[in-house]
Amino acid sequence: MKFSNMLALATVAMAVLAGGCRYNKAAKSGSNSDLEGKDINGIESQEAGDLASIGERRFEDMYARCTDVNFAPVYFGFDSSVVPPGELGKVDAVARHLVDNPKRVVVVEGNCDERGSNEYNMSLGQNRAIIVLNYLVQSGIDASRIQARSYGEENPAAEGHDESSWAKNRRDDFAIFDTSVRK
Repeated sequence: MKFSNMLALATVAMAVLAGGCRYNKAAKSGSNSDLEGKDINGIESQEAGDLASIGERRFEDMYARCTDVNFAPVYFGFDSSVVPPGELGKVDAVARHLVDNPKRVVVVEGNCDERGSNEYNMSLGQNRAIIVLNYLVQSGIDASRIQARSYGEENPAAEGHDESSWAKNRRDDFAIFDTSVRK
């Protein structure tokens, strides 16, 4: 792992452990190009534990999954939980959907490629999910409507063992649930 990547990951991990990461609302006011070269993983925070696991019950255990919407995954670089500026529009689409559908909630599912230990990939997947969760909160979505989940390397989108496959596996997926349809 490159030193700069290790340093970036350590910074994110420390911020999460110290209270979570939060997208800088001032940067949101402009276009995504305003974020060029910026990490949405600012250190202004809410409690990461509160945001990562609101409530003790999983949405998927309580509510019906929505099949009428399907959001594009957010892709990450190798060994990174930084959302590339070009991927922010995908998160904005989820935020708009949640604003327009107040009875819906989302599980942000963090995923990794097969490289790295299971423990490392579970942590990295969780960091990726929390970063996007924080962005959604900063976009005006109540934290109680969002849960973060890590699947590490256990839920690959592509089965290959090459860069093309790995790139498809480094992602956050969005599972939308309807709170008016209980299981």
